[in-house]
Amino acid sequence: MTETKTQTLFPALESYAEARLQEQSLITEDRLPILNSLIDYINSKEAKAELLFVCIHNSRRSFFGQIWAQTAAHYFGFDQIKCFSGGTEVTQIHPNTVATLKSIGFQIEKEDKTENPEHKIAFSKDASPCLCFSKMYDDASNPQSDFAAIMTCSPAETECPFIPGADFRLAMTYEDPKISDGTPAQEATYLERSADVARELFYVFSKVNK
Repeated sequence: MTETKTQTLFPALESYAEARLQEQSLITEDRLPILNSLIDYINSKEAKAELLFVCIHNSRRSFFGQIWAQTAAHYFGFDQIKCFSGGTEVTQIHPNTVATLKSIGFQIEKEDKTENPEHKIAFSKDASPCLCFSKMYDDASNPQSDFAAIMTCSPAETECPFIPGADFRLAMTYEDPKISDGTPAQEATYLERSADVARELFYVFSKVNK
């Protein structure tokens, strides 16, 4: 257990978080300036930041970003930090994303049976779940000013050069697990991508000033 941890997660997520924290040596040197700039931004907001994770379809990587950031923020006691996601197109939170998160230990309730259903994704009995559905980055449920826009896919970085209202923009991109859809590598690829995002965001929040 880390000395700085202050809040509990569901038991399986506790173990998962500890495993990712023990893997910080796997974070490559080229990623550290990116992660450190996010740490600096959160510190500049006195740990009251709003973080918007953006990817084209708001279906996979942006949800991994939102959910792991909110989980890590809670784990380290930063419950005033709020995390969101959006895209440049509306699709749905992909079923493979949901299945991956459920297998790791999140408790997930599907709220409706529409083509773009809402999911309540819970990580602790002591915190509100993330309400997740695919949306545009400027949806009314997302912050409209003074937030960080964190671009999780390269197309979002190039095709969405300006995010109105953001006071900080960061390219924190990841390889798309979509490439494995329908293949024998699908489950392992989604788990790997989730671990990549979780590892880096737990690193970030472990370094934020108390």
